[in-house]
Amino acid sequence: MYSDTLKNWLNSSYLSKNNQSYIEQIYKDFLKNPNSIDSSWIEVFKQLSVESNYNNQYSDNLKNNTYSKLEYNIASRDSHAQDNTCSDITYIQILQLINSFRIYGHQCAALDPLQLRNSEYKNYLLDLESYNFVLQNLQRKFDITHFGIHKESMTLLEIYEFLKKTYCGPIGIEYMHILDINIILWIQNHFESTEGMFKFHSEEKKQFLEEIVSAEGIERYLGIKFPGVKRFSLEGGDVLIPMLKEIIRYSVCHHNIKEIFLGMAHRGRLNVLVNILGKNPQDLFDEFSNKHRTPCGSGDVKYHQGFYSDITVNGEIIHLSLLCNPSHLEIVSPVVMGCTRARIDQLLKESIHHDEKKCNIVLPITIHGDAAISAQGIVQETFNMSKTRAYDVGGTVHIIINNQVGFTTSNIHDIRSTQHCTDIAKMIQAPIFHVNADNVDAVVYVTRAALNFRSVFKRDVIIDLVCYRRHGHNEADEPSVTQPLMYKKIRNHPTLLNIYSDFLNKTGIINTNEISQMINTYRETLEKKCCVLNKWKPIHIRASLHTNSLHKNKNVLHSNKINIQYLKNLAYRISDIPSSIAMHSRVKNIYHERIEMALGNRLFDWGAAEMLAYATLLDQGISIRLSGEDAARGTFFHRHAVIHDQNNGTKYIPLMHLINTKENKKGSLFIWDSVLSEEAALAFEYGYASLANNMLIIWEAQFGDFSNGAQIVIDQFISSSEQKWGQLCGLVMLLPHGYEGQGPEHSSSRMERYLQLCAEHNIHVCVPSTPDQMYHILRQQATCDMNCKKPLIIISPKSLLRHPVVTTSLENLAYGSFKTVLNEIDDNIVSNKIKRVIICSGKVYYDLLIQRRKNEQYNIAIIRIEQLYPFPYTNIQVILASYSNVQDFTWCQEEPKNQGAWYYIQHCFHNIISKNVTLNYIGRPDAAAPAVGYFSVHQQQQKKLIDDALNLN
Repeated sequence: MYSDTLKNWLNSSYLSKNNQSYIEQIYKDFLKNPNSIDSSWIEVFKQLSVESNYNNQYSDNLKNNTYSKLEYNIASRDSHAQDNTCSDITYIQILQLINSFRIYGHQCAALDPLQLRNSEYKNYLLDLESYNFVLQNLQRKFDITHFGIHKESMTLLEIYEFLKKTYCGPIGIEYMHILDINIILWIQNHFESTEGMFKFHSEEKKQFLEEIVSAEGIERYLGIKFPGVKRFSLEGGDVLIPMLKEIIRYSVCHHNIKEIFLGMAHRGRLNVLVNILGKNPQDLFDEFSNKHRTPCGSGDVKYHQGFYSDITVNGEIIHLSLLCNPSHLEIVSPVVMGCTRARIDQLLKESIHHDEKKCNIVLPITIHGDAAISAQGIVQETFNMSKTRAYDVGGTVHIIINNQVGFTTSNIHDIRSTQHCTDIAKMIQAPIFHVNADNVDAVVYVTRAALNFRSVFKRDVIIDLVCYRRHGHNEADEPSVTQPLMYKKIRNHPTLLNIYSDFLNKTGIINTNEISQMINTYRETLEKKCCVLNKWKPIHIRASLHTNSLHKNKNVLHSNKINIQYLKNLAYRISDIPSSIAMHSRVKNIYHERIEMALGNRLFDWGAAEMLAYATLLDQGISIRLSGEDAARGTFFHRHAVIHDQNNGTKYIPLMHLINTKENKKGSLFIWDSVLSEEAALAFEYGYASLANNMLIIWEAQFGDFSNGAQIVIDQFISSSEQKWGQLCGLVMLLPHGYEGQGPEHSSSRMERYLQLCAEHNIHVCVPSTPDQMYHILRQQATCDMNCKKPLIIISPKSLLRHPVVTTSLENLAYGSFKTVLNEIDDNIVSNKIKRVIICSGKVYYDLLIQRRKNEQYNIAIIRIEQLYPFPYTNIQVILASYSNVQDFTWCQEEPKNQGAWYYIQHCFHNIISKNVTLNYIGRPDAAAPAVGYFSVHQQQQKKLIDDALNLN
C-alpha cells in the first residue's frame, strides 16, 4: 500500500522493522482522522513526502466509476508518477472522494438515536485512506470551485471534514439517483452551503422546546390518566409535533400556503389532533372515558377520526384537514391527493385567466410508518400517479415515522429487502432526507429544505424521521418480547425533552426554571381541559372537510326538465365535428349517427345519451371529472369523448367547445385516462368527490370485475365513510357488467358484494337498462343537494351499448326521469292473462324479451328492477298490484346462484309478496368462478337459463 519512500523511512527509523505494522496502523488512523493520533506523529506525517501508489482495488473502482474515459486514462498514466504541484491524478481522487460522499454518505450518517444501526453499513469509499493521497497534499490547499463546493480552496483534510459534516452527520441525503441535473445541483447547493450547521436564533429554539414539551406532555398525561389504554403514543418520535408546526409556519410565511391536507395512520394521531389541529382535550378525554356524544352512525375509534380546523398563523388564516383513515394505513395517501387536486381544480376554475401560481396554495402531507411505506402496494401506485396529468398535485411532502422495527417484527430483514424503507420513492426520483429524530435543529432544517424543494420543483419529497417507539406497537404490547436489545436500550435512553432542554440549558439559551415553567403551564392547560394552541388562536373547528368558501354554491338548484329544442341544439353542437379534424373511419361513423340522432332521424344510443347528459350539466354550470382506464374512448368503444386526429395526433374534445365561451357560468370538464390502477385511482377519486362541490365525479372500471382490486376503498371508504365519520361523498362508479362469454374476469362486477355492503341508506346501487335511464341517473346524481349525496354504483352494460333495441327518443330524455322499476313494455301483454312474472335486472332482460317475442309468449310479463338499493318497495308494490292473480314469480339472472342479486333480492320480495306466492330462481347454478372460460359453454348456459325462464311447463 505504501511507497518505497515510506518503507525506507520506516527502515531507517529507530523504531525499525519490528514496529513497521504499528507505524502503518498509526498512519491509517491519521488518514481517517488526523486528530485521533498523538500530535508528534501528526507533524511527522505532515512533513513526510511520499509517492502516490495505487493498488489494484482502487484502479478497479476508478474504472467502474462514472468518470469519462479521458479521466481514467489520465489516472492510469499518472498512477505511479511523482505528485506535482497540482496533478490531474490528485484532482480525480478529490472528485471521486466528493462524489462518493454525495452518493454514499447517507449510509454512514448518524441517523439512529439509539445507535444500534449507525455502523451497520460500511463503505470504504468514504474512508480517506482508500484514496492513497500523498501526505504532502493533505495540508495543501486545492481550488475546488469546479467541484460545485462554494469555497475557493480547501486542504484535503478540510474537504474530508466538510464532506463528513455535510453528509454523515444527523442528516443523510439521497439524491444522486435523480436524473434532473437542476435538482441535483439545487440539493447540493442547499446542503453543502451550510456545512452541516443549523443556525436558529434563541427564540426559535425556545419555541421548538415548548412544542416538544407539548408533545411529551399530552402523552404522559394520557398515560397517567388512562394507563394501558391503546393510544398509539408518539413517544420516541416526539419531534413530529415541532416538525408539523414548522411546516405550517414556514408554509404560511414563505410559500403562501392557505390549506393543508394531512393524512396519517395511528401513531401520534391523538397528539396531532390536540397539539396541531386544536382539538379540545376535554373531547379527547371524554372519548377515552366513553362519555363522548353518540354519533349519528356507527362511529369509529378515536385514532381513525378526522378533524378540520381553521387557525390563524401570523395573521393569516390557514385551513387544516386531518383526513379520516381506517386501519389499512397507507390507503389514505391517494385520498389526500384527491382532496388536494379537487381544491386545486376549483381554485383554477375560480381564478381569473387560470393563474396556476395563485392556485399553488394547497399543501398535501402524508405521514407513513416505516414498515407500511415499504410493504403496501398502494404506496407504489400512489407514487406512480404523482406526476401524471390526471393526479398531479404539485408535490406531496412525505414524512416517515421510522420506528426501525415496523410493527412487532423482530428482524429488520423480515420487513423489507432494501437498506432504507424509503427506497420505494426512488422510482419517481424523489429526494430523500433521512434525519435523526433526536436532533431537533436538524429536523427543522430538513423540514424547511423539503418545503423549499417542493415549492421550486413541484415534486414529491421524502423526510425519513428515524426515531423509535417507547411503548411498542401499542400500550398493551410488550415490545421486549420481540426486540429485547432495542428496548433495553430504550429504557435507558433519555427523552427528546431531556436531550433538547439539556442542550439549550448548557448553551445558555434557557434555564431550568424556565423549562419547569413550560412543563407546568402545559400541564395546567390540560387540567383545565382547554385548547392548547394559545399562539394560533382564534380557531374555528369545522364539522366537515369543506372549507366555508366551498359552500357558496351548495343551494344552487337545477331543474331536470329541459326544453326539447334546447336539448336538440345541444346534441347537435357536441356532435358537429369540424371538417379539419381527421377522424378515424369508425369514429366518424359514430359521430355521423349522433348528428342524425340530434336531427331526430335516429333514436339515441347509449353513448349519445351519456354525452348529452354531460353537455346539459356543463351548460348549467356543473363541472365534470370522468376518469378510468380508457375512459376517454370508453373500453367498449362507445363514448369517444376525446377524438384523436388521425393525421397529426392532436386531440379534439367536443364537450370543451361548450365551455370555451365568454360566460363564466359553464362547468369545467376533466376527462382522464387513468393509470392502470384500481385501488389508488379509486381512492383518489373518493378524496376528490369528498371535497368537490357542484360537480359530478365518475370513476369507470375498465371491466367491472377489476374493481375488486380496490376492495379496501369500497369497504372502508365508499360504503361506510358516512356512518363512521360523517363524511359525505357523491362519487359515481361505473362498473361494466354482463355475460357475453368473455370469461371469469370479464363478466361480473360482483354486484353481490356491493349489495352485501348496503345498509343504513349508505349507497345507491343501480342497473340502468336504457340510454334515457343512464341520462337521467347521471343528471340526478349531479343535481341533488350536496348534503344528500351518496356514492352511486352503476352496474353499466357492455353489449347493450350498441344493441339495436337499446335506444331512446329525444322526448324521453327531455321529459322523463329516472325510474327505479320498469314495468312490462309490450302492448300485447294483458295483465289478467299473465301466468308468470319474470323479475330481472340488466342485460338478461333483452335476451328474455327477444326470445319471448320470437316465441310469441304473451302470458309472461317481464319487470326490470333498475335500482337494487335502496330497494324500491313502494314502486314495485304498485306494479305488482296489477298481477295480483299471478302465483308464479321468478327471479332470472345471468350470474351463478351464489352471486348476482339473488340472495339479496329474495329477502326483499318476501317482504312484499303474499305468503302463498313463491319466488323461484332461474339462472346459473352455484359456482366458484363468476363465469366459464369457453364461449361455447357460455352459449349453452345462456340458452338454457332463457329457455327455463320462459318454459311454463
